[in-house]
Amino acid sequence: MQPQPSDQLISAIADDLVTNSAPVDSLSADALSLPDSLSSDPITGSADQLFRMLEIGGPVVWILIALSVFSLSIIFLKLWQFTVIKPESTNDISESLRKWRSHDPMGAVNALHSKRPVSGIIGYAMQGITQQQDHHLLQDELSRQATHLVNQLRTLLRPLEVIASLSPLLGLMGTVLGMIVAFQQMEAAGNSVNPSVLSGGIWQALLTTAVGLAVAIPVATAHSILERKVERTAMLINDYVTQVFTCPLAQSETKTVSLREHSRAA
Repeated sequence: MQPQPSDQLISAIADDLVTNSAPVDSLSADALSLPDSLSSDPITGSADQLFRMLEIGGPVVWILIALSVFSLSIIFLKLWQFTVIKPESTNDISESLRKWRSHDPMGAVNALHSKRPVSGIIGYAMQGITQQQDHHLLQDELSRQATHLVNQLRTLLRPLEVIASLSPLLGLMGTVLGMIVAFQQMEAAGNSVNPSVLSGGIWQALLTTAVGLAVAIPVATAHSILERKVERTAMLINDYVTQVFTCPLAQSETKTVSLREHSRAA
């Protein structure tokens, strides 16, 4: 029986693979080892690169890093403050206003959370109207309490605004100083200027601008969000206090007080 051409082709390919292949033991250790970029620890490499960039950036970068840590502490502190106070939580106030409109002043006051400053202001307004206090004096006191609360919420927001504005300027100053040093080196080299040295000085100078922008952008964003929360809180206080004074119960109390004053005058 004659072998088929396909069988002869397969046999020839197998012989060629056996002849040309090298044994595993003959492979060198270099061939089996991973490249340095893959075998090294990426975390350690990133940390070393970060410290090298900080060293290259000079004192301006260290100042920007300190400002970023300070601003991050402020952001976490303000987030904790808003989480505890919950100025934008209005469930209890909505329920209280519903009872207030239903001529249930005691139920309206009891529905408020006493530990929340915004609810405390609304409760003070309801109690003042129920006790028939002078509306002008009551409104002045409510305005004072609301202003005090808003000022508390705005605490430390000004430093965030300053850091967001100052960080790019510090980065730009570091870039200008770095460019001055690079051109001084270029002048000292004379005709034998090495382009690699000049380009290295330029990117080192631009590093401070990049760090300044990296600090300013998130800080400016956080400041805008926190400032918006404060403005919304002030708007909610004004809206809820106005609802307390304009509901039928408050109007009836006002009429009662005016009638009593008129009868006393008569």
